[in-house]
Amino acid sequence: MTLDSFSKDDINYIINEVTERVYKSLSSSDESRTNTFAPISSEESSKDVKEDIPSLSQSCLQCTQDKENCSGCGECVTRRPDEIRQIISFGATRISGQLKDKIAPKDLSPYIDHTLLRANASEEEIIKLCDEAKRYKFASVCINPSYVELSAKLLKGTNVKVCTVIGFPLGAMTTEAKKYETIDAIKKGADEIDMVINIGKLKSGDLKYVYDDIKAVVDAAKGKTVKVILETAMLTDEEKVRGSYLAKSTGAHFVKTSTGFGPGGATARDVAIMRKTVGPEMGIKAAGGIRDYDTAVQMIKSGATRIGASASVSIVGSK
Repeated sequence: MTLDSFSKDDINYIINEVTERVYKSLSSSDESRTNTFAPISSEESSKDVKEDIPSLSQSCLQCTQDKENCSGCGECVTRRPDEIRQIISFGATRISGQLKDKIAPKDLSPYIDHTLLRANASEEEIIKLCDEAKRYKFASVCINPSYVELSAKLLKGTNVKVCTVIGFPLGAMTTEAKKYETIDAIKKGADEIDMVINIGKLKSGDLKYVYDDIKAVVDAAKGKTVKVILETAMLTDEEKVRGSYLAKSTGAHFVKTSTGFGPGGATARDVAIMRKTVGPEMGIKAAGGIRDYDTAVQMIKSGATRIGASASVSIVGSK
């Protein structure tokens, strides 16, 4: 489903309806389902809110659920660990249950985008980053566009992907600029694109602009994985829902919490909101402030399927 044929008013109406339905779903009293917590009002969303980690049902002793109706009992992690690892390596949309107790830190490697986005990152540091990504079998290296060509050369013949950032870190450049950046990055060897939305346009309610901005990058990527960065620390809950739904509507593959350069990073609560909005069809990347194993697992249990981190080696080498 796309929104190309809808007017600006139509898109606003659709997104408002989606937001209302997500909130109703989030406020459900059915504790047997994952990612349930009470929504907060727009007035409260700017305040510090206690993060309620979604509870997971552990009552299922024998799997009787089909794929469409699985409520996430958590037993798959125990009974089918090899299959779980394979699912993770393919970019699973949800792993439920006792993940922290059942998976070794090294098994988190397929979740992780090994990241170095500092402006002063040297060529030597990028070479080291790629060497570490190969050694630990991370999902990708996430680097600035000027290092895409070098990283693609260093990682050729491996399973480690080259991820780069577009419209980074502010997202405020023109759609045309983001489109060109995307085409150039892919030409130089990028496998994945992490693009920043126009945050100001989202907060102004110009949802059609935001949709068109994301769609231009998705189209320019020509089937390559696109992750849409919302910068959740700057958004209300309603805006997080709207941004996530717009990303899904464009055909993007992931929604991502943060650039790591904003006022705050990933929270388990934001990940859960995003997962509730996009459903199981999309990936969710949690990034910003994830520096240890416990935090990474917390994000995954809330719905993340990819972790952006610069402390990747210490995360997988802990415990």
